[in-house]
Formats: sequence, C-alpha cells, structure tokens
Amino acid sequence: MNPRVINVKPEQNFKLLITFNNGEMKSFDVKPYLEIGIFKELQDESIFNSVKPFLGSIQWANGVDLCPDTLYLEGEAC
Repeated sequence: MNPRVINVKPEQNFKLLITFNNGEMKSFDVKPYLEIGIFKELQDESIFNSVKPFLGSIQWANGVDLCPDTLYLEGEAC
C-alpha cells in the first residue's frame, strides 16, 4: 500500500503540493484531468482551491476526489 495524504495545498497553474504520511512531499499536476467529466468543474479556481485531505486522499468541495495511489505514483518529488 502506498502512503496516504495528510496535507494538500493548492498552488498556481492547477498544481497541488501534497504531503504524505511517510514525510514525502510531491507536486501533482491536475491539468491533464481538467477536460474529463466532472473534473471540468475544477477549472473554476474557487472550486480548485477548496481541496482538502479526505480519508487518506483528497477531495474538493464539489465531491470530486482522486485516488491516493494516483497522487503518490504520478506526483513529482519536491
């Protein structure tokens, strides 16, 4: 099992700075998802900036979430 999210901070250009429970920090680019289904709503910066840690992963105010394994495996080390 991969590490789980303990903190997330929205950044410029639709990126997230994510801290995992193993102490690693990664940058995750959400842009590739912004043209897919419900992820289109994240183009609204107020919604994008509403991201919070949720049950070891992340979730936005509109209910959109991403798998913690995706965040960890596809995120870039900081």
